[in-house]
Formats: sequence, C-alpha cells, structure tokens
Amino acid sequence: MARQQPPPWVHTTFLFCLLSLSGAIEIPMDLSQPPTITKQSVKDHIVDPRDNILIECEAKGNPAPSFHWTRNSRFFNIAKDPRVSMRRRSGTLVIDFRSGGRPEEYEGEYQCFARNKFGTALSNRIRLQVSKSPLWPKENLDPVVVQEGAPLTLQCNPPPGLPSPVIFWMSSSMEPITQDKRVSQGHNGDLYFSNVMLQDMQTDYSCNARFHFTHTIQQKNPFNLKVLTNHPYNDSSLRNHPDMYSARGVAERTPSFMYPQGTASSQMVLRGTDLLLECIASGVPTPDIAWYKKGGDLPSDKAKFENFNKALRITNVSEEDSGEYFCLASNKMGSIRHTISVRVKAAPYWLDEPKNLILAPGEDGRLVCRANGNPKPTVQWMVNGEPLQSAPPNPNREVAGDTIIFRDTQISSRAVYQCNTSNEHGYLLANAFVSVLDVPPRMLSPRNQLMRVILYNRTRLDCPFFGSPIPTLRWFKNGQGSNLDGGNYHVYENGSLEIKMIRKEDQGIYTCVATNILGKAENQVRLEVKDPTRIYRMPEDQVSKRGTTVQLECRVKHDPSLKLTVSWLKDDEPLYIGNRMKKEEDSLTIFGVAERDQGSYTCVASTELDQDLAKAYLTVLGRPDRPRDLELTDLAERSVRLTWIPGDDNNSPITDYVVQFEEDQFQPGVWHDHSKFPGSVNSAVLQLSPYVNYQFRVIAINEVGSSHPSLPSERYRTSGAPPESNPSDVKGEGTRKNNMEITWTPMNATSAFGPNLRYIVKWRRRETRETWNNVTVWGSRYVVGQTPVYVPYEIRVQAENDFGKGPEPDTVIGYSGEDYPRAAPTDVKIRVLNSTAISLQWNRVYSDTVQGQLREYRAYYWRESSLLKSLWVSQKRQQAGFPGERLRGVVSRLFPYSNYKLEMVVVNGRGDGPRSETKEFTTPEGVPSAPRRFRVRQPNLETINLEWDHPEHPNGILIGYTLKYVAFNGTKVGKQIVENFSPNQTKFTMQRADPVSRYRFSLSARTQVGSGEAVTEESPAPPNEAYTNNQADIATQGWFIGLMCAVALLVLILLIVCFIKRSRGGKYPVREKKDVPLGPEDPKEEDGSFDYSDEDNKPLQGSQTSLDGTIKQQESDDSLVDYGEGGEGQFNEDGSFIGQYTVKKDKEETEGNESSEATSPVNAIYSLA
Repeated sequence: MARQQPPPWVHTTFLFCLLSLSGAIEIPMDLSQPPTITKQSVKDHIVDPRDNILIECEAKGNPAPSFHWTRNSRFFNIAKDPRVSMRRRSGTLVIDFRSGGRPEEYEGEYQCFARNKFGTALSNRIRLQVSKSPLWPKENLDPVVVQEGAPLTLQCNPPPGLPSPVIFWMSSSMEPITQDKRVSQGHNGDLYFSNVMLQDMQTDYSCNARFHFTHTIQQKNPFNLKVLTNHPYNDSSLRNHPDMYSARGVAERTPSFMYPQGTASSQMVLRGTDLLLECIASGVPTPDIAWYKKGGDLPSDKAKFENFNKALRITNVSEEDSGEYFCLASNKMGSIRHTISVRVKAAPYWLDEPKNLILAPGEDGRLVCRANGNPKPTVQWMVNGEPLQSAPPNPNREVAGDTIIFRDTQISSRAVYQCNTSNEHGYLLANAFVSVLDVPPRMLSPRNQLMRVILYNRTRLDCPFFGSPIPTLRWFKNGQGSNLDGGNYHVYENGSLEIKMIRKEDQGIYTCVATNILGKAENQVRLEVKDPTRIYRMPEDQVSKRGTTVQLECRVKHDPSLKLTVSWLKDDEPLYIGNRMKKEEDSLTIFGVAERDQGSYTCVASTELDQDLAKAYLTVLGRPDRPRDLELTDLAERSVRLTWIPGDDNNSPITDYVVQFEEDQFQPGVWHDHSKFPGSVNSAVLQLSPYVNYQFRVIAINEVGSSHPSLPSERYRTSGAPPESNPSDVKGEGTRKNNMEITWTPMNATSAFGPNLRYIVKWRRRETRETWNNVTVWGSRYVVGQTPVYVPYEIRVQAENDFGKGPEPDTVIGYSGEDYPRAAPTDVKIRVLNSTAISLQWNRVYSDTVQGQLREYRAYYWRESSLLKSLWVSQKRQQAGFPGERLRGVVSRLFPYSNYKLEMVVVNGRGDGPRSETKEFTTPEGVPSAPRRFRVRQPNLETINLEWDHPEHPNGILIGYTLKYVAFNGTKVGKQIVENFSPNQTKFTMQRADPVSRYRFSLSARTQVGSGEAVTEESPAPPNEAYTNNQADIATQGWFIGLMCAVALLVLILLIVCFIKRSRGGKYPVREKKDVPLGPEDPKEEDGSFDYSDEDNKPLQGSQTSLDGTIKQQESDDSLVDYGEGGEGQFNEDGSFIGQYTVKKDKEETEGNESSEATSPVNAIYSLA
C-alpha cells in the first residue's frame, strides 16, 4: 500500500491565464507588429517520391505577412512552375506530381521569407531530399568454403538508400537466422561467425534491407556455406560434449578481432547523440567480450550492452563521455584488447537565444545571441534577411560581438533581426524583432474570473497584460490599499502572483493593476478555497492464488461542493473493467484472479480541481513457467548431466523439478518419470540404462501446481549390454483342463539393455527328473498343451537380447488347468438358529475328486413359499460361500415364516461340482417390519386423524398394532399413552386435550414373537389465532363471496350436463353379486373393486357414503381381506381369520377409489366444493 506522489498535473488550479514566468511578452494581434515564423519543416526534409512534396512555412504579423522562397540561395519563382503552388494565407509550398514530373528535379536547399512593412523573418535552410530505395545489384555468389572452427564474415554491402535501410539476415525461405555470441550481425550489416561449425551448413544466408518510406524489403542472393570438417557427422552427442571443439577435431585458438581491425582505433561523436562502440572477435572457444573505460567507470545511467555484449551504447553523449574505452575479448586460450579513443564534438547549441524586443520611443534595449559548440561557432547578424553590414546605417544601433545595443529607439527602428551561429557540424538560426510602440496598459484576459483552489496548495494568479512602455503590476486583496508582496505572496517579473500555501483566510477578491506613463488598467479574480481530496483508506498490497477473489478498498473524503470521480489504473494505464471485475463506490473486486491480473493498481480519486492517488500491488501466485534451454553434458555410458534454465516461478517458489524421459523403441511418444530434484537445483546427473535412445524434459512444481513440460532435449543413445534382470510376475495357470498358460510382465525399454529383446521359457513337471522343455518367445505369454489335469510345474523365464542372456531366473511353481469337481458334499445337516438364520454342517470331499484348487464349499438356497398361504414370494436362488476347508457355516438374512430349500456344491477354479441332496427347512415366525405410509392429519383443533398401511413384510401372523403417543409443548412433555389395535384396523381418531399442544406418535405392528420396527411422526403445528381471524375476514369479503357463487354456478352446469348424458342412454355395467368372477371384457383388474349401478346411485351393500364422497365400511375401511390376493380371506364364526394375506399395492387401492368417485355425480360435487 502506498500513497503515490502526484504527477505535476495533480492538484493544479484553474489558472486565470497561463503565461511562462520568464517568457517573452507577446504583442496582441490587433497591434502592428513585424512577422514571426510559427511553423516550418525540419532542416533535413526527406520526402516519399510517391507523394506530393510539402515544404511548410507559416508566420504571423500585423499586417499579415507575404511570403517568397529561395532555392539554392536564388529566388524561386513559383509562378513559372505549374506544379508548384503556395497555400492561401501561408507560405507552405505544395509540389504536385499528379500530372507527371520527377521529384528528384526539386531537390535542393529551400528558405522561406515572411515579410510585412515592419520587417522580414526567415525560416531555416531546409534541405529537400527524395527518399531512395535502389535495387540490389544482381550477382551470382559462389559457395563459401570454410574450415570448421575458422572465422567468417558474410558481407552485406546494401545499396545506399535515403534514409539508410534497416538490415537483417534470413534464410532464402524467410526463416530468421538464430544469433548468439558465436554468430551475430554487426552494426554495418555484415554477419560475423566467431568460429564456423558444421551445423552452420544447414541453412543459407541472405541479407535483407528494409526501406522506411517505401515499406519495401529487398533480398540479396543467398550465401551457401560448405564447411570442411574432420568429423563429417553432426552427432548430437558431440554437439553437447563438454569439450565440443576438441571432440570434433577443431583446434582451439586465442581470440583475434574481426572488427575493428588492429589494437586501437578512434571514433568521433556529436554531443546529444548516441555513441555506439563495437568489438567482434573470433576464437575457439567463442570469446566473451567485456567493456571498460580508462581512468573511470562506464556511465551506468546511460550505458547499455547490446548484441551479446559485443556493442556498448552510451545515450545522449556529453563532453565528459570523451576518453579511451577498451574492449577485452577472452577465452580459455587467452585474451586480447582493443582501445577506442572517443572524441566528442558539438554542433552549435543555445546559451542565450535572442528574444523579441518591445520598446517605447526613446527607450534603450539589447538583443543577445550566445551559443556554444565544438569547435566554437561563429555568430553572424542579419536584419530583415540581409547581412547587417550591408544594411543602412542606424546611429541608434551598436553591434558588440554577440550583442546588439539599441539607444533612444524611434519608430523607424522597427525590424526583424536574425542571428546565425554555425560551425562545421551545423548551424542555428533565430529571428527576433524590435517593435517600437506607444500603448497604454491593457488586460488580455476576461474580466472578473472565478478561481477555485485546493487548501494548502501552491497557487499562482496570472494577470496577462500589455503596454508600452512595459507597465508595472501590483496586486491587492479585498480592495485593501497595501500591495501584496512578501511573506506568503511572491510577485514575478511578468506580474504573476504566487501564493505559496493556500489557507482558508486567503479566500477573497484579488485585484491586479497595470500602470505606465500612459495610464492604468485593472482586473479582478475571485478566489475560492476548497478542501482537498484525500484517500483515507487505501488499497493494500495483496498476494493471491490464481482463481480466487480479491477486493481492493479505496475510501475517499472530498469537498462536498465538488463532483468526485473514482477510477482505477493498472500498471499506470486505464483499467478496463471486464466481466470478471466489479467496480463499486469504495472498492474494486476481481473475480477468478489470473496471472494477467498481476500488477500495480492505482485508485485515482479526482475532482475538477485536484486528485489523490493510492497504489497497491497485486501479486498472483501461479504455476511456474516451463523450464527452457535443456542441455546435455558429461555424456557417459550409464549417465549424463542435464542442465536447464528455470522459468519464472510466478511469485511462488519452485519446490521440485521432475525429470521425465521418452524412448522411441518400445513406447514412442510416452513420457515416464525418471527422477525428482529440489527446486534449488538446475543441473543433475541422471543414471541411464543401456541401449535406450533417451530424450528428456523437465517439469517445475510449486505450491500452486505444475508447469507445462519444457521442450524436449536432444536425444542421446546409450550403448547396449546383456539384460541385468528377468521379467517379473511370472505365472503358470490353466485356461483349459488340458493346458497351462505361462505369462509374465514384459520388460520395458530401460531394462531391455539391447535390441531384439526376447524370452527363454522353460518348464517341467514338479518333483520329476524329466528334462526341461524350452522355447524362445517374443511376446509375454506361452501356452503349454496336452497337460494332465491340475498338476504342478516348475517354470523359468529368462530375458535375452543380441548382447547376451540375463541372469539365471528364479523357479516359479505353476499348475495346469482344472476340471470340474466330481463329488458333492455329503451328510449335510441344517439347524435353525432363529427366524432369519440357520447353521450348516457337512463332510469333506476327497482331494482327488476336487480336480483343482478348492476355492470354497457353496450353499445354494431359495425361498420356496411363505407360511402365509396367499403371500407371493420370489424363488430367486441365492448363495453363500465358505472358503477353504471349512466344514460348517451360517446362512443369514433369511425371511421369517417361510419354507426354504438348500443344496451344496464344491467349487474350484473351473466352476461348480455336482449338487448335493436337496434339503428343506422352515424359518419360524419373526417380528414384522414397520407399518407403511403413516399419516397424521389435523382437520380441526379438536381431533387428530391417524392412518397407516400394513407392513410390507408381516414375517408372521399379525395380531395387532401398538400406538404410543405423548403430548409436548416446547420443553414440556406429557405422560405417554399406549393404544392397541386389532390387525385389521388402519385408522384412529383421537381427541385433543387442548388446542395448543402437539403430539408425537410411534406406531408398530405385532406378531406372536413381538413388536416390530416403529415409525414415528408428529402432529402439525396448530394454526394461530391471527391466521384464524384472517380466514374469517376473507370469508366475509365481497370478492370471496362472488368467487364462491361462480363456483356454484359451474357445479350446477356440470350436473345438468351429466343428467343430459344419462338421459341419452348411457350404460354402466352392474354385477349382481360380489362373488361373480370378472370376465375378460371387464375393464377393471382383479383387485376386488366393483362398478356402481346407475339406476339409483346406491353404494355397495354393507357400506355407507361419507361426507367427503368416499365409500367407508361400517366397521373399518381396512380388513384383512385387503391382504389377500383374490379376496379369498374370510372369518370364522368366532371372528378368527383364516387364509393367507399379502401386501396390497398402493396403486390398486388408489385406482379403486378413483373409479368409485368418478362414477358418482355426488362425489364430483363434493370434490369441486
């Protein structure tokens, strides 16, 4: 977090009028004055030959000046050349070539003259040149033959262009030539090879010249190199050899200079330009270049190294940069030095440039023209464009070297004077007029201006004025008589009033008064003082991971009378607020921070008068950049040194480097991890395997994540050797009863150690003295045929390549294929443990009948039926396994109250053996599962209705239900109440003790064994009084009454439609008796539902119609008949239940109710109501 120092334009004021404190006084344009040049072309004016030529010259004066030109110091008659014209009210020349002509014909030196009756002003001498881009001369270049290691210079010699072209080297296929400290381009455009290597032949070399004005590139015919070498193969391993040159048979040499020649040279440079010193050396190995200055240090603020340290550039040269510089070229064979003597010369530059002189009649004055240069420039005075010596004599004028003195000037002394100072390196020309006027004081700015300034700032009040003689200016505040000068006030020569530090009491009206002998003039400015804009809570520096959210605060205090604008800069440039950013009044939020968001963020709080800045730096932690420039050195048979340059860590230190390798024989294109190194290293020795064509890459890791892999290194192939290991995971297993498949994990590229990797497979039966069988295999499996069933074999697999065999392999025991078991378990005994589990016991089978490896004894069992006769059961077979030689076990998770059957088998790797004798057993009665769909409804404040469905799994004969409930109100809990119901009751209505308490219900079903799992529900919260009153209020509203009337009308229309359809002969099927079976034409399923008769709309016998339109039985809506599949259940005379029952599906119950209600118009009325 930092409060940034405001730039010069911050905290400025709206000035009354801006004038330089020491600048020349300007004559108002409504007064007579000599000409003044205001615009002109540069001295060296180079033009594009494809465009019209424009030579600028503009001037002001009163009366308006006229213009004429000279060309090569002779009058240039514009009227005689139809191509040349002069712009209106300007001296700018336009030369038009649309109708033809050659621009080169107009080259030369031009000078513009601006004249009125008070004098003549001159422009610089403008040298007009036409840009040239000549073609390269056609030439056939012979191949350049050079010995490897020798130096070489390919000369460019571009055609002379204007301006000089930009030179660069490329191949003929427009690929750039890679440059480094060995191969680089000199400032003169030539391409220098400190030593030539064999790989330099891989491309050709063409010099290219780009011309600025024509935007064209011209290409020279390419050079082709032929390198003579003692080592004709460009082996990558030698290229990276630590002693590459000697490995290639190249003799090492001490450095020598290719440019400049010799041990010393000199160079001249002009003051204010750039000094470029260059040293290019040859040698083997390639020399390093270092720069020094004799008797001192290099100017660190202006010096920089270029072209791989072969060039030293010093910008904006001054006299103290002269002296002796030397470059030192060195390699391990020695060093050499070249000394460059630098002389700094200077074209003329101003010390005191002449300025316009405004005098009243009878006043004295002077024009001063002082310049310096090397050599010392001469000064020549002219008046109105003519040498002063040839001008008419003026007794009021005296020339004293670089000064002209005027005494007792009169109106006739008005003129324009020119000062020309020159030496061999250039010239300077300045115009300054002498104007003699009698003018009373006058103000040049609008009157009574308002000026608003910021508290505690330095402020200047300007009062531009004019008069001749030059008036004196005084300042007053609020009409007070004392002149403002001194203390907190300072008055400059041009009359500007500076207030060094604005305070609240400085607010008021300021008056400036200009006075000379001819009169006086005054003006006023009202000064208002405003509070400064300040950021009181500044954004803070933050460090954030990529993808997170960052918020930068910026809270501002400002003068309420000024409009505040808050904006943001990023890296001192306006910030674009994209969809990932949100700018609020006092903060900036960045969502999903990315690497590109890193940088400085500046909050700019500004008003129309001032602004305040606060800067914070956002550091984004990102994944590191990929390592680069991988290099292989110290190459050996089983190792190599890998060196790399780390990439940017993106603000999170690199913790590890992972080196990966790829080989092109077994798995080309697949990268494998080789080793891992700490993040502090960038070079490591890698252990290698024989006969692998290695290629390496490096991945950098930091806390944020992994970098992209580096670009691959060059390949390096190690020499071969016999295998040092054998394949792993050797197995022998039968896939059929008469074979054995021998398999193994094949060896990878790093363990093959040589070409043509293969495997010698040996086998023989275990514990026999028979000879080994063997075969050579190229894959990873071999199948031995015609084997006995499940016998052990000794197996060996040995690796072999073209360099030899691997070590003696270990012996592995394998088995031939298995056959199905021939015997089943005998004497199977079953003991019922409880309603869901049994125990088993059996006798072991003989081992020779297993015919393989005994995996387990397995019991297959299935549910034959339920003791509840009408309950459908699934007879899907299930199994339980007992691994190994176990002779007993437990089968669990059985259904209670069911008949089961069970068989046992022996299992080996091939499969199941024959089945044992089928055994039967019965599970006893158990506890039921929880009742289904337990529903608690509260129709009013007095009662609670409970409904439920029978358990999904009765697990026996239901004898009833147990309901437990307790009242509670907040933390208060009442006494628990228990209710028991008959097995056919599925509804219960209870009376509430009070309208406030809630109830917690727990319901379970019972068999003779006991109660089963309980289901728990709570009653809904009672409605409050406000809700009830609101309901009553709604019922009395007119809109509600109208709505109910509309509903009643719709119901009446529906009834009429129903009766009309019935009167047209609608037929409804009727069953005479409940016992009549359903025919195939009946639309209803056999679920015990019946159709209603349409004759008198009576419900079924033994039932009554409830108020909600449903059919309810006399005793209970449910009976045990609902558990039957076909309604076959019935009661004896004593009320006991006979028959089976099963679960009735919800869908059937729902469909039965819907069919009943749909056929009853009365039910339709109730449903609508």
